Amino acid sequence: MAWFRASSCIGKLAIKRTLSHSGSYAIRSQIFHLRSRCFRSTVFNPKQKMSPVPRSVPLSRLADNFLDGTSSVYLEELQRAWEADPNSVDESWDNFFRNFVGQASGPAGVSGQTIQESMRLMLLVRDYQVNGHLKSKLDPLGLEEREVPDELDPAFYGFTESDLDREFFIGVWSMSGFLSENRPVQTLRSILTRLEQSYCGSIGYEFMHIEEREKCNWLREKIETPTPMHYNKERRVLILDRLMWSTQFESFLATKMKTAKRFGLEGGETLIPGMKEMFDRAADLGVECICVGMSHRGRLNVLGNVFRKPLRQIFSEFDKNSKFEDESGLYTGTGDVKYHLGTSYDRPTRGGKRIHLSLVANPSHLEAVDPVVIGKTRAKQYFSDDLDRTKNMAVLIHGDGSFAGQGVVYETLHLSALPNYTTGGTIHVVVNNQVAFTTDPRAGRSSQYCTDVAKALNAPIFHVNGDDIEAVVHVCELAAQWRQTFHSDVVVDIVCYRRFGHNEIDEPFFTQPNMYKVIQKHPSALEIYKTKLLESGEVTEEDIDRMHKKVDSILNEEFMSSKDYVQQRRDWLSTNWRGFKSPEQLSRIRNTGFGTYVIDVVVFQILGVCPDVLKMVGRAITILPEDFKPHRAVKKVYEDRAKMIETGEGLDWAMGEALAFGTLLVEGKHVRLSGQDVERGTFSHRHAIVHDQETGKIYCPLDHIMENQNDEMFTVSNSSLSEFGVLGFELGYSMENPDAIVLWEAQFGDFSNGAQVIFDQFLSSGESKWLRQTGLVVLLPHGYDGQGPEHSSARLERFLQMSDENPYEIPEMDATHRKQIQKCNWQVVNTTTPANYFHVIRRQMHREFRKPLIVMAPKNLLRYKNCKSNLSEFDDVQGHEGFDKQGTRFKRLIKDQSNHSDLEKGVRRLVLCSGKIYYELDEERQRLKADDIAICRVEQLCPFPFDLIQRELKRYPNAEIVWCQEEPMNMGAYTHVAPRLWTAMRNLGRGSTEDIKYVGRLPSAATATGLLQIHQNEQADIINHAMQSEPIKYPY
Repeated sequence: MAWFRASSCIGKLAIKRTLSHSGSYAIRSQIFHLRSRCFRSTVFNPKQKMSPVPRSVPLSRLADNFLDGTSSVYLEELQRAWEADPNSVDESWDNFFRNFVGQASGPAGVSGQTIQESMRLMLLVRDYQVNGHLKSKLDPLGLEEREVPDELDPAFYGFTESDLDREFFIGVWSMSGFLSENRPVQTLRSILTRLEQSYCGSIGYEFMHIEEREKCNWLREKIETPTPMHYNKERRVLILDRLMWSTQFESFLATKMKTAKRFGLEGGETLIPGMKEMFDRAADLGVECICVGMSHRGRLNVLGNVFRKPLRQIFSEFDKNSKFEDESGLYTGTGDVKYHLGTSYDRPTRGGKRIHLSLVANPSHLEAVDPVVIGKTRAKQYFSDDLDRTKNMAVLIHGDGSFAGQGVVYETLHLSALPNYTTGGTIHVVVNNQVAFTTDPRAGRSSQYCTDVAKALNAPIFHVNGDDIEAVVHVCELAAQWRQTFHSDVVVDIVCYRRFGHNEIDEPFFTQPNMYKVIQKHPSALEIYKTKLLESGEVTEEDIDRMHKKVDSILNEEFMSSKDYVQQRRDWLSTNWRGFKSPEQLSRIRNTGFGTYVIDVVVFQILGVCPDVLKMVGRAITILPEDFKPHRAVKKVYEDRAKMIETGEGLDWAMGEALAFGTLLVEGKHVRLSGQDVERGTFSHRHAIVHDQETGKIYCPLDHIMENQNDEMFTVSNSSLSEFGVLGFELGYSMENPDAIVLWEAQFGDFSNGAQVIFDQFLSSGESKWLRQTGLVVLLPHGYDGQGPEHSSARLERFLQMSDENPYEIPEMDATHRKQIQKCNWQVVNTTTPANYFHVIRRQMHREFRKPLIVMAPKNLLRYKNCKSNLSEFDDVQGHEGFDKQGTRFKRLIKDQSNHSDLEKGVRRLVLCSGKIYYELDEERQRLKADDIAICRVEQLCPFPFDLIQRELKRYPNAEIVWCQEEPMNMGAYTHVAPRLWTAMRNLGRGSTEDIKYVGRLPSAATATGLLQIHQNEQADIINHAMQSEPIKYPY
């Protein structure tokens, strides 16, 4: 391919120079309109008189008036080299020269044909392959005004009318398509006819940007075959039936639900038969499961006709008086609008197979679901041992405006070839309405096509006229073949239109009057296809009428049945989640009998690990191969970790995390950690992957805990520099199977706001809206240490604000605390010891439900001398010193470490805090010997530990109550803690909100100062204020 592209450039330049010198070609800059888009191009000037084309000359007399001097000399030198030794030139050039001296295996060169003509002909063929899509008939409305590139005009290359029936020798080439058909001699007319049929019909192919020759040849062979879309009568009747279902579904809803929003598919109805044919072909090629993501337009049609969601259920969702199952006492969530909901279905295919389809629920943020679907697909591949990634496939359906305009599209595309994120290719289908809400393409994108972003990944793009149903079916099948053959992304761009406005009650004439005048008169794709089949005689009017009545009859029957349909909002968990319970189900289990209760306490309360297992895991993850040469600093890290295990003392944060991962692996859990720089850790603390300093090879100790351990059972992977896309991916991964603990770590907690849509629309509210659980763990480095406003705060306040816990109601507490957690949408913790971090990670996997966990991860505590835990704090042995200090589970609140009794009337101040500021407060207290001040750490902020707070309030009945934080008053946990703390105090008759004293930074727009000296002064003021001998006055 490289030589052909190079010679193409040389040849084009030469032709332009020749024609320019002769006055027939003028290079000028012209603005021309491509429908409503503008482009700047170098174009042929048709007004200037065409000069005679230079007379053909043999290769030996090649002159510079055709090619420039460089290319002329280059070709002559190549020919001389070939004449001396044919093996001295590339095989392609060997064939090239043989063709023209009669040595090729095919017929001898045609009399009078010269090397110049052959090169021009090859360039003409290539220009059709490259630019033929610009001449294709893509717009069903006929509004697109595109000038045909000059390169697609034979006159551009010097061919005249008299050359059309002249035979040309095109040789035998090592590339696919009609050039390889063993027909080395063809007329120019036949060549042009084939090129027009292949590249300028209802399909526009873009694939010549792909660098791999094998892929281009594969596509050329598929595109340039004589009858690429020949369907027999049986297939055409099936296509007609599917198109009829798609069209009549929308018409029926429009008739019965005239004022309801449904975001119908009118104008793009061919999507449905296209998807069905794509799925059928994929199943024939070995796909067993397809995970689909799409926005709201056409979603109801896809649900009803592709996923076979009961039509009566869809119709009942439009009825405001529809009946619901008596679900009193059951968790039903808040629900979501009908065109956001997902479903799953085992669909029979045309080939007699069954394929599992899964449609992921999606918010109105159009492309937000993209990485979620990809992550879910990757998890399916792991849990089904789909190592070749051929059995599980992702399909994403996009809009034209969102595909071009939303950055998460590129973030998702960019994951496609990364080793720990690839799914073996995604099929992207763009429903191209040629308008985004009310925005024309010229205002919505800078590129020619909405799909141009996919070229960055060398993905082939098939543009197709949405009115040509057989062309749509063909490219959908071709996309499935590409994906299963090359395991990479492919794009289908269905150019259609939107018959109504953004929704059915919207008025599109406000903003697109000309377009909608045409749409009003434009026949539907069904009408066009019916006419085609009637004209061909493959169906009769009676056949069509019979099919129409059948569809209409079923729709009416389902509509009548919908009036008595009893909806069940609790479409609970998929097969992999059987045995996992909703909140009320667990509470019922707990109360069914004493025996069950005891078992549950054992499972859910004791999270420590047998000491022998801890040591076995600890030794395994601190040993490097003998011949491995790590960096000397990393070698010392691992030596220190080995000492921690042997002595059982001084385990740091990274070691606590590694033990949590390792023990879960021993228990058969899949552990996945990803994010920017997580292999080493942003702060060079983790070193989960070690690099040999001489060979560059890598070694992951957590991959070698057990014999024959699955390489992917523990996955730690640096990600691309993306938050939105990667967090969405990990969320989707975590949703597939509860036996995987999935963690995403931000480089700094501040950067997580790049993924705010995932937090807002999925993680915090997904269970409430869609009844789908996830146990995703989010690690957000947080803490004020003078690194400025972008590296201090993980915006703790945002996550607490999104919690759905009632601050003025003390919940019923049980021995395992799970009931309170299950009623919350997620958990937010700010742990301060390696042991507590170990336990909270393990707690995620030792419950019969899953909740997201947001962790305010430390930075300077990673190496802080006092932030250590002993091995005994990790085990499950009761009665020893470690048990007394930590227990065998996660501590939601860590009491004061001064060995206080249950009642300490002499303590004058109780300081409640969270995070690393505890250590600074404790150091200052020890320096001042302020034994009359107690400091308690609130490790779990959501759900709030009301019971433990009340325990400490009772312990210190005379203490002034203070909340201390590093963050400004309008940030951090203060606004979350204050009302809950007051509720706990009120319940004990302990005072009012004015009795809660605040110590921290003043309200601020920025999270932190950028000046180190100011930071240090502010931090010292906070510590001094919290430790002052006088009562704290609040407000100031």
